[in-house]
Amino acid sequence: MIAETPNPPYYAVIFTSERTAGDNGYQEMAELMVRLASEQDGFLGIESAREEIGITVSYWRDLSSIQKWREHVQHTAARNKGRSDWYSAFKTRIALVERDYGFSKDRIAGGNDGSRES
Repeated sequence: MIAETPNPPYYAVIFTSERTAGDNGYQEMAELMVRLASEQDGFLGIESAREEIGITVSYWRDLSSIQKWREHVQHTAARNKGRSDWYSAFKTRIALVERDYGFSKDRIAGGNDGSRES
C-alpha cells in the first residue's frame, strides 16, 4: 500500500537490505517494528517491498522524530539482531522530500484524480 503523506516538506528514511537465509524471527520483529514506529510522534507512513533486495521507506515529520525512533529501545534491539542474524548487508539513507505527486484510479471514480503537486 502506498503511504498517505502530508504536503512536503517531510523526511524519508530509506532502508535497503539483503537478507540472510531463513526467517529466524525476522517477520515477527518486522511486524512489531512497523507497529511501534506507527505509534511514534512524527511518524507519517511506511512502504515496503522485498524481492532480491528489501526496500522499506518510512516517512517522518522531522529529523528529531527520526532520531527518537533510532534511539527507541526495541528498535535498537532489532537493529542489533539485524546485524547479527538477518542481514548480509544494509544501507540507510535519510532524505528530505521537497515535492511529491501521484495518481490513483480509485480516486478518479470519486471525482478526484488523486494527483497533488507541491
